[in-house]
Amino acid sequence: MSNKWTQNDMPDMTGKVVIITGANSGLGLESTKAIAAKGATVVMACRNLRKAEAAKAEVLQQVPNAKLDVMELDNARLASVRAFAEAFKAKYDRLDVLLNNAGVMAIPRAKTEDGFEMQFGVNHLAHFALTGLLLDVLTSTPGSRVHGVSSSAAFRGRINFDDLMGEKGYSRWGAYGQSKLSNAVFATELDRRLKAAGHNSLANSSHPGLVMGNLQTNSLQESGAPLSERILYRVIGPLMGQDIEMGVLPQLYATTAPAAKGGVFYGPGTSRVRGYPAEQACHAALDDAALRKRFWEISEELTGVRYLSSY
Repeated sequence: MSNKWTQNDMPDMTGKVVIITGANSGLGLESTKAIAAKGATVVMACRNLRKAEAAKAEVLQQVPNAKLDVMELDNARLASVRAFAEAFKAKYDRLDVLLNNAGVMAIPRAKTEDGFEMQFGVNHLAHFALTGLLLDVLTSTPGSRVHGVSSSAAFRGRINFDDLMGEKGYSRWGAYGQSKLSNAVFATELDRRLKAAGHNSLANSSHPGLVMGNLQTNSLQESGAPLSERILYRVIGPLMGQDIEMGVLPQLYATTAPAAKGGVFYGPGTSRVRGYPAEQACHAALDDAALRKRFWEISEELTGVRYLSSY
């Protein structure tokens, strides 16, 4: 890839349909603006419709001709995931990009409506289910892509098969790292299974580097984080981080660039913290076929959504 790939290098996307989960803020909103500006119809899949409509208005101020469709999706409820998938397929017969972006970060232990630990349920299981429920329209769309937005927390993450829901012991950062590693493991195994099944769709994942935004704000508000963590965000973040316009580039490259590959993890090229998109090594788990298989099967069992199971 180019050493300095930017939004200016994105191809025309007129006629394409893109779903972005969590499109009303942060990286999701930036992706919505960039992809809509290239002519695609962007389905803004959001939990809070009021905030989503406000975000839509913001996009239209910058991209007056944007084609935007706000639809309700609550990742904390599998019933909502199923309802969204049904509603989407009733309106659209193609899906070029599924950008699994929505997430929560480092919050106190809580449960989804289905009883999953909140970070694992929202960040991974809902997206696993959503992808499966939309697989038929994805694989019938030539060259479609599924992308998982991960985090640098995945580098040191661990999938704790003995305590996926944090019932025996809970660390808000440990749970977050597990959920973000899950995003990358899922995308890697999904890409393998798509290829094995003979589909020309691809799946990949990325992280944005150090970007200060709404995830950090929500984490601090909900968790009562210690002073050291607050100082880290206020001092180290501005010194070492990058703005969201740069942070969004890895996921934009992975979802739109003709040269982007399946089964690859992308991130900022300078010390994995900032800079232009580059291929990166994420975690040994992505190369562990037995772990990926086990994780896929557990995800199927927990969500009740089974697909590409024989590959």
